[in-house]
Amino acid sequence: MSLNKEVWGIVRRVLSGEDPNVYCLARDCARDEVVRKFVAPALELIMLDKALRGEFDREEALLNFGEMYATAVAGDGHVGQRRVVLAVGGELGGGAALLPLATLYLLNELLSKELKFDVRVYVDEGVYKIAAYGENAARFMRLLAVSAPSAGGEYLSDKFKKFVREARIEVRLDKDSIRLTDGGNVAADLTLSEAGVAVKYNVYLSEKGIELKIKSTDRGRMELAARLLRHAGVNAEVKKKREGKRDVWYIEVATDKLAAGREELRNAIAEIVREAVKDGGMDEKRAERWLKKLERGRVLMEGWPKYHVGLAEGALVVRYRSINPESIEQEAQRLEKMGLKRGVHFSVEMPEGGKAGYVSVLKEGLARAARLSVHSKDKDQRELAAKFVELILQRAGEAGVDVRKKAEEIIEKGKERGSLTLKDFKKEDEVDGKKYVVKVTGWGAEIEEKQNGKKLLRIKITAEVGRVEGGHIVDPVVREYTITYSRRRAGNAAVGFAVARADAPGGREADAERLAAVIKALTGKEPGVYRMKDGTIKIMCYEGHLEGFMRYAELVDIIEEWLES
Repeated sequence: MSLNKEVWGIVRRVLSGEDPNVYCLARDCARDEVVRKFVAPALELIMLDKALRGEFDREEALLNFGEMYATAVAGDGHVGQRRVVLAVGGELGGGAALLPLATLYLLNELLSKELKFDVRVYVDEGVYKIAAYGENAARFMRLLAVSAPSAGGEYLSDKFKKFVREARIEVRLDKDSIRLTDGGNVAADLTLSEAGVAVKYNVYLSEKGIELKIKSTDRGRMELAARLLRHAGVNAEVKKKREGKRDVWYIEVATDKLAAGREELRNAIAEIVREAVKDGGMDEKRAERWLKKLERGRVLMEGWPKYHVGLAEGALVVRYRSINPESIEQEAQRLEKMGLKRGVHFSVEMPEGGKAGYVSVLKEGLARAARLSVHSKDKDQRELAAKFVELILQRAGEAGVDVRKKAEEIIEKGKERGSLTLKDFKKEDEVDGKKYVVKVTGWGAEIEEKQNGKKLLRIKITAEVGRVEGGHIVDPVVREYTITYSRRRAGNAAVGFAVARADAPGGREADAERLAAVIKALTGKEPGVYRMKDGTIKIMCYEGHLEGFMRYAELVDIIEEWLES
């Protein structure tokens, strides 16, 4: 029996209700959500059949099918590391599974040998499911990775993101296309493809640098072009302009973003540069400069945009700018998935009036990312934060020694947070020329909200503190010490204080010395000790001491919560 007869036989069987397992679409399944189970695959069948007979563009058919199937999986399916499952629905019976099966049968006829895949049907708790496993799923995911609906590079469903792992973008350079333009620049054609879907781009070498360009009146085609570039590690955005009486969508990517792409793309662009030198279209010095930039521009995580990292009045600036609001929101969402909080660890300004918007990561945000990169219990979060930190360090290094040093300082402090424990803490330290041994026996931290809305942070440490004289510990005293932090002064600085107790063993002076010993032992910094006219002794701690307290896993979460508030 021919392929077409098999396929259309299935269609007639489903729609006629001849099989007792197939419900009559018109009589029993008139609800929209049920009709979609039939209408979508029926339309897919018609489209794929026409593509097979040469009456419809093959590439467009693959793309449309992938988008429709991915949408179905997002709604009624599951995506695992090596599995793609579509749930058809128990009330529809096995007949409803025949239509999507037929579409997959036709799809395979359009795919090349290395992309063909098998599926199987099974019943799980009364629900019919179609599934691809292992290598079959990996091949299927390659098509879905290209065609799954997205907005600004962010997939509309979390399920789609797993498809990206299976994408294997192929980069093809047509060496015969390398040519000189009328303006004296070098041009070449570069094609990116995946799962039979391909887009051709123009690459130009001019005095300004390397540029990749493409435009079309078909916005969908440009969205696909941007998606393929993102799979190739390039942060590409689709823009619109007016040419005559029509709207044109276009993509333009310059040297820096191209240099951040995957190795295959960078190698192809480097080959264009080398060929241009051979043909005399470019001088060697400029070519050497660009080749070095392509090498230096490698990013540590493919798909990340280029952040600006620099200094402003001595403070580190970490910022991503774009005129595309979707790209800004995408980056904000990625930082949130990393564990950073909007408005606390980073700020967002959306583009308005043709001006670029930005995502700006604050000092506290970079420090938190550094902490999560080594201490997060969530593996995905930990890996995402680690790649972000490495990316910022690379950008900082490119910006200069001072910028790199500032970034390293913040990141190192962030990684220290939560790295130590108060359990079994014991340390000998020197304060004001006297040696003490500090042994921590208890701890705690809490946030107290006052009636005026002001929030105080109270850090409580119970410790045994004794002087060291002649190699022996003398006069050990066990006491609970409380350091109370609040926000003060115009700069909203975090300042903590404690008061020495007159009823403590040895009086105020001895109590102040022991507390100072506790603070230095835990934070590495001596506190300020101030004697008032009325005999009161205040012990003052500042942000440097707070950073020291944050090194302990038992205190860091409450301290960070207070800082965020």
